[in-house]
Amino acid sequence: MLDPNPEMGTLVRAAGIQTNLHDVGKGAPVLLIHGSGPGVSAYANWRLVMPALAAAHRVIAPDLVGFGFSERPPGFSYDMDQWIGHALGVMDALDVEHAHIVGNSFGGALALALAIRHPQRVKRLVLMGSVGVRFQITAELDEIWGYQPSLQAMRRLISMFSRDRNHVDDALARVRYEASIRPGFQESYEAMFPAPRQRWVNAMASPEEAVRALQHETLIVHGREDRVIPLSNAYKLLELIPRSQLHVFGGCGHWTQIEQAARFNRLLLDFFGEHDGKPS
Repeated sequence: MLDPNPEMGTLVRAAGIQTNLHDVGKGAPVLLIHGSGPGVSAYANWRLVMPALAAAHRVIAPDLVGFGFSERPPGFSYDMDQWIGHALGVMDALDVEHAHIVGNSFGGALALALAIRHPQRVKRLVLMGSVGVRFQITAELDEIWGYQPSLQAMRRLISMFSRDRNHVDDALARVRYEASIRPGFQESYEAMFPAPRQRWVNAMASPEEAVRALQHETLIVHGREDRVIPLSNAYKLLELIPRSQLHVFGGCGHWTQIEQAARFNRLLLDFFGEHDGKPS
């Protein structure tokens, strides 16, 4: 008998989208929003985070529309409005009134925009290696969003994500490559970020005045050696968000949740603490 695919969780219809998601643990809800690398899924992104947070929280990690094992509707227009609507649809489908939200990279831009547009749905906010402010696209991000499937290309991309060579091996590259060539995966990925790609960085940036008005307690996390999203983004978010704090991991690239998993998880658990469940 074949082992079940750990990337597959529960199928739920959210905002009209057949959605694959993981829903584990009990307690105050935490919504995890993944990044945008090729072949990504919620499980691939958060596999080392979900068990730790689930000890104290209800952890919800969906594959956003167009990613992982969620639906890819023909002709779908992938943009911030649609992804934010899908994230809210997941919360509604699971009867979650409000949640702590953790966003990784692309997911950080979505988490930030969601908190700005729907502040009552968000308790505390965590932005990790986050997009969401304007910056000059890095050569690495441009290459990631322009990925064309090959094992060699995936090896190169993984080397960009992680500074620690222990997290970069042929087995992982093969798993992510094979994920990227599943039926429909590359087609939807190419539809999201066509060149020129600076426009998608700009489209994901929230207006600075709206970021300055954000009243949520916010934890910003970044790897000092992140080659994909510049560390200057973290300092910009720290400057803009009134109730924010910043933790920078030295010797760490873009995959903070993997390269520094135990410390990252402890940061989140301490930050969420015994929060009373009311929007902050």
